[in-house]
Amino acid sequence: MDINTFLDKLQAYHSELVFNPWRDYDPDCDITSQAPAIRSANLRRYLELRTKAHYLFIAEALGYQGGHFSGVAITSERILLGQHKDVQPESVLGEWNYQRTSNPESALLNPSQKAKGFNEPTDTVVWNALNRHGLAAFDVILWNIFPFHPHKAGKLLSNRTPSTAELDIGVGYAKMLLELAPKMQIVAIGQKAADTLRRYGIDCVAVRHPSMGGAETFKAQVAKLLGGGVYDR
Repeated sequence: MDINTFLDKLQAYHSELVFNPWRDYDPDCDITSQAPAIRSANLRRYLELRTKAHYLFIAEALGYQGGHFSGVAITSERILLGQHKDVQPESVLGEWNYQRTSNPESALLNPSQKAKGFNEPTDTVVWNALNRHGLAAFDVILWNIFPFHPHKAGKLLSNRTPSTAELDIGVGYAKMLLELAPKMQIVAIGQKAADTLRRYGIDCVAVRHPSMGGAETFKAQVAKLLGGGVYDR
């Protein structure tokens, strides 16, 4: 498995109520028909910089405020555009031609999204935790079990829980990703992600998901994990 083959397989996926950021173009919210190509280039660059990564942090599914527009899991467009107060875009893609893919003229975006791009609170917590504990930016890959964006019917800018069938499909992509960097330690973000991975025979440690009041616990668990201490699985 190489990066281009992996990306080709991702781009080939299509399903109802799922947005594939590396394939699909949304005329209502994307700034140009080239948006999928921009997101694909972002992901290719992201993976190229991390072929020797030691950690794979994996959540459940892509969200509309994160990878939907950035093309990179658990990474908001606002980070890539240099509009984030804590995380620098160079931490994600190094020296790169950073471009937004959301349309600032779209009526579906709120004023903040129009001015700075989309922002996902979970992405902020994850990136801040990794940076705070000295984990080199290119030593970790962020991903989702279902790598695409599942959304509600008639509402592209929404999130829904992926189905069991979608998780079945997604685990196949996760295994492909592990072929690209086979020595990574897998860290599941959230118990649901951990239970899903283990059900498919993928060993992992679990940390609390940052959402729903879990940010402080997530930070503490990541600190313990990266600090080399004994971690309770």
